[in-house]
Amino acid sequence: MAQETQNVMREIRLEKVVLNMGLGKSGDAVEIAKKALGQISGRKVNERSARKPHRDWGVRKGEPIGAAVTVRGEEGKELLKRLLEAKGNRVNGRSFDNMGNISFGILEHIDIPGIKYDPKIGILGLDISIRLTRPGFSVATRSKHKASVGKHHKITPDEAKAYLTKEFGVNVY
Repeated sequence: MAQETQNVMREIRLEKVVLNMGLGKSGDAVEIAKKALGQISGRKVNERSARKPHRDWGVRKGEPIGAAVTVRGEEGKELLKRLLEAKGNRVNGRSFDNMGNISFGILEHIDIPGIKYDPKIGILGLDISIRLTRPGFSVATRSKHKASVGKHHKITPDEAKAYLTKEFGVNVY
């Protein structure tokens, strides 16, 4: 029996996990969100500023209205396992896009294993975005000789679902 060889260029891997808290207002709320995200990720958190002014909400352009943190590598895998556990290892099938990205939300950050309730922070919700890649995807983002990723090399939603099921034991409903 001949053994089937696996093409290493078709191997899917986790590039990054991005945690985002959009608050819509500045001040103490942003500092509280930064503390919560720091508690979840153990990383330095960045502020996100308003791109446009919104008079009705009292938001000026450039004013910090949210916080986000990006986690990559093995730390990203460990964090993703905890985040998926908070969702009961279930992800909606509509959370997958056509480029190998997955997005979902958590209503209460204290649902994440290892996070305890802190009265100074309260209870906050957050958005999670996951980016999956294959070797060779950097051709689209490099500075010289940019190129597009080929149609057959892109990650389909079915491949992303299979990867999450195999690597993290996720049930896609």
